[in-house]
Amino acid sequence: MELHLQSARDNKGLIRDYVHSTLKKNIMELRLEPGRFISEKDVIEMLQVSRTPIREAFVKLAQEELIETVPQKGSFISLIDWQHVEESRFIRETLESAVVREACTVLSSEQVLHLQNLINLQQLCAAEKNYERLFELDEEFHKAIITGCGKIRTWNMIQQMSTHYNRIRFLRLASNTDWESILEQHQGLVQAIRDKQEDAAGKIMKEHLSMGDIDKDQLKEKYPAYFK
Repeated sequence: MELHLQSARDNKGLIRDYVHSTLKKNIMELRLEPGRFISEKDVIEMLQVSRTPIREAFVKLAQEELIETVPQKGSFISLIDWQHVEESRFIRETLESAVVREACTVLSSEQVLHLQNLINLQQLCAAEKNYERLFELDEEFHKAIITGCGKIRTWNMIQQMSTHYNRIRFLRLASNTDWESILEQHQGLVQAIRDKQEDAAGKIMKEHLSMGDIDKDQLKEKYPAYFK
């Protein structure tokens, strides 16, 4: 499997961060698929770095629930745990439905325009079937709403809890290129924010974040080895 590699770093601390961010990106984007065995030796060969930053990166990835170490067997990319997915979805739905209501009164016209521009870019990605960039823009869209309301720590907390949930989101985009409903809901959110319709914005966000539940059985059937 071909991995996406980032630029090499010189400083010891930056090398550790480089290893961690590169492995995490490839785990989140399923190039390092759930259940796959991963050894320090493999990563040395992939990234051309020493063993120490790899061990440090493995510890951090384990804390993020992306790597599991089994005694006498080694380390594996963690399987997707649907209980973790559901808890993350619940947290996101609860927090983002509240934040988007606040966005209706807080966001400036310039910030709303930025959201619209992100949707325009998403539409281009959909036309080109570029689900990797679409996922990135989807993240930027939600982040822009939350941070635009001055809640960067809320966004950071959501990210810490969303490692399993985000892999499901990425898998859904890769498996089903019918992304029109996602874009329509994003557009609906922007319109509700622009029109300062708090109830409509909260309702659309709640529906939007529950979409992954619809594909649960289909994803499990198509990728049975990926799930706990």
